Amino acid sequence: MSRLDSVIRRLTAQRACLGLAAEMIASRTGHVLELGLGNGRTFDHLREILEGREIYCFDRQVAAHPDCIPDEDHLFLGELEDTLPRAIARLGAGAALVHVDIGSGDEAASRALGAWLADHLPPLLAPGAVLVSDQPLPHPGWQQNALPEGVKPGRYFIYRA
Repeated sequence: MSRLDSVIRRLTAQRACLGLAAEMIASRTGHVLELGLGNGRTFDHLREILEGREIYCFDRQVAAHPDCIPDEDHLFLGELEDTLPRAIARLGAGAALVHVDIGSGDEAASRALGAWLADHLPPLLAPGAVLVSDQPLPHPGWQQNALPEGVKPGRYFIYRA
């Protein structure tokens, strides 16, 4: 498969999973966490499909399109090891949805970060929170959910806390 076809499939899966997650939290209150702001595409999409929800973004540095950069109150800059404790202290357990987009191209490093996040995200989650991730998030208290039709297993992951 060409790299173009691969990115199209990844983005299509991402959009489908985020759409399903939005439906899953429609009747719940809580904010959204976007781990991996990147160029801001999914942040922009989340603003559209979850209008009115506060969205807090995390990244090492800002590299997003200028129209897709959250204000300072909704942006945590730095390494996740540093920013997650600050977010826990500030936001507490109120996230209804967490989108994790941390894949770096180094499969072992990305999977290790996913496992680390699974251990460190629970203090940020509201009961019944939904997690959508490009990496497995192995946690014994989370139920893995079925993917939307057309999304190949292993391409994306959806969990309910």
